[in-house]
Amino acid sequence: MSRLFPRTTLWSRRLRAALAVLATAVAMCGVVLAATTTSSSAATCNGYVGLTFDDGPTGSTSALLNVLRSNGVRATMFNVGQNVQNNRSAAQAQVSAGMWVANHSWNHAHMTSMSQSQMQSDLSQTSSAIQSATGVRPVLFRPPYGETNSTLQSVASSLGMRQVIWDVDSQDWNGASVSQIVANASRLQAGQVILMHDGIQNTRDAIPQIVANLTSRNLCPGMISPSTGRAVAPDGTTPPTDGGTTPPPGGGSCTATATTTNVWGDRYNTSVTVSGANTWTVVVALTSPQRVSSYWNGTATWDSSGTVMTMRSNGSGNTFGFTTMTNGNSNARPQIRSCTSG
Repeated sequence: MSRLFPRTTLWSRRLRAALAVLATAVAMCGVVLAATTTSSSAATCNGYVGLTFDDGPTGSTSALLNVLRSNGVRATMFNVGQNVQNNRSAAQAQVSAGMWVANHSWNHAHMTSMSQSQMQSDLSQTSSAIQSATGVRPVLFRPPYGETNSTLQSVASSLGMRQVIWDVDSQDWNGASVSQIVANASRLQAGQVILMHDGIQNTRDAIPQIVANLTSRNLCPGMISPSTGRAVAPDGTTPPTDGGTTPPPGGGSCTATATTTNVWGDRYNTSVTVSGANTWTVVVALTSPQRVSSYWNGTATWDSSGTVMTMRSNGSGNTFGFTTMTNGNSNARPQIRSCTSG
């Protein structure tokens, strides 16, 4: 027994020493793992995109916020005023989760059929409801269905909001599958905005894959600038890695052909088909006092005169259209000034 005790003591000491070495190794390994994890999770952002969700808040807003937060994503929520009024806590949860809240009209009506005063009342009521629920006054507005005109844009501007349509349509509202939503989102380029919706399961399921695709292309979700309507860094700055915002591709040419499709006593429809490019910008000139009252399948802006319209592709195909009010000049028709790709 006298011999066994020293050996047992020696074995015990060796065991403690070995465990100490192992503990040190594990600790060091933990440090290395932590450094590696931090390094791999810090994405390089060569540009930013705007992820937007319309029509909330809904009964599924909490589920959407959980997915966004678990993927480290901030997004812009274009809320319907009536929904905010009926679900104030969900609207507040959006802000608490780090999302940006914006105006999507009071009850998702076709606003281009409203008078100017009706537009003013609708948007003002919506902004007030959002501010009351969240403490945030919206600086962005998206018209329902993407339908807009110069009057609606002017009203939004008078209320301190910039109109934002979208560059890419996820088609989630149209029953798109998860894979289709992911494929549509993969077209996003720096500065662009995608349309998605609150309350759709396929959209929530697509988010992890959308984020993974963006990361693989060094693109990061950001905020939408109220001054430009384009996606920038979450703090409102432009990407520093390439010296500023990535300029839109362009310089190429395309062909735009206009056809008058319907004529009524006070207005008419024009359909424009673009060939030679899938991403394009078309400049259309009207003859005063004619004015565009609504448009579809594109994103439009106007010059100060209200007679020169610049239409950009938004992922809805290569044919866009618009309705023109004649305002007493029934003979004139729009003229295509230019078509450029990119």
